Amino acid sequence: MTQPETVTYRVTIPEDVHPIALFGANDEVLRAVEEGFPGVEVHARGSLLTLTGQVGDVATAQRLIEELIRVARAGTPLAGPDVARAIHMLTSDTHSPAEVMTTNIVSSRGRTIRPKTAGQKSYVDAIDANTITFGIGPAGTGKTYLAMAKAVSALQAKSVNRIILTRPAVEAGERLGFLPGTLNEKIDPYLRPLYDALHDMIDPDSIPKLMEAGTIEVAPLAYMRGRTLNDAFIILDEAQNTSLDQMKMFLTRLGFNSKVVVTGDVTQIDLPGGMRSGLKVVQEILEGIDDVAFCRLTSADVVRHRLVAEIIDAYERWEMPR
Repeated sequence: MTQPETVTYRVTIPEDVHPIALFGANDEVLRAVEEGFPGVEVHARGSLLTLTGQVGDVATAQRLIEELIRVARAGTPLAGPDVARAIHMLTSDTHSPAEVMTTNIVSSRGRTIRPKTAGQKSYVDAIDANTITFGIGPAGTGKTYLAMAKAVSALQAKSVNRIILTRPAVEAGERLGFLPGTLNEKIDPYLRPLYDALHDMIDPDSIPKLMEAGTIEVAPLAYMRGRTLNDAFIILDEAQNTSLDQMKMFLTRLGFNSKVVVTGDVTQIDLPGGMRSGLKVVQEILEGIDDVAFCRLTSADVVRHRLVAEIIDAYERWEMPR
């Protein structure tokens, strides 16, 4: 049997890219490249990388290194998990890894928020291009976090005057009246994830002032009824727990010069008594309408611990008809 052809490619690291920026702390990026291509031998000496293995694998590994060089040159930090995501993009013929990893959304306190997967990049682009964007997908795909980053970016650019963040408090149901404390204290647990994301992107000391001035509003969905929201970036989170009427009510709050992002996971519906989810039905109602985008994120877009994506896939396989 004829042995597969073995080739050697050499990649020279440009002078304006420091090897540590490319290889990562303790060479973790270089090790991740080797793990991603078990059939390719990777040797680094100074500014020269040598890749030896079968033609197809070595060619893809070379493309990967060239993409990572572009990322490092742009000043974007690299880590081991970035390599696996970049390989997935290259082998799926989606976005260029460098294009995804160098897209800056917002910077705060020395930290820049960027999309990390092709699906996240498409989601961010859809928010830019459309008035209403639906981000639908499992936990850990960055649906709410990236929407929040786009909202803060829009506020900083003065393209909107305020940010409005809302989610249904369906888990509380009729029990809010039995919970201790003021109304704000009662609803706080349902809005806490939105506050947490805000604190990552805005100086925590300035958030109370912005909220007091009405520049940032965080409120339960019920508070949106009867309003018209102009000059605002509006995010509805956990939208799988809206009823049909609530979703219609929310979407019709849209005013002039506003942008809406609706996020949710249709596999995590907590509505009582078999009530239909507004997020599920709205996909049938609004699909194909101009200026409305539906972005469906998957386990490939999960940026939490590796096991989160595997758990999501395992549940999907278990729930499939047998």
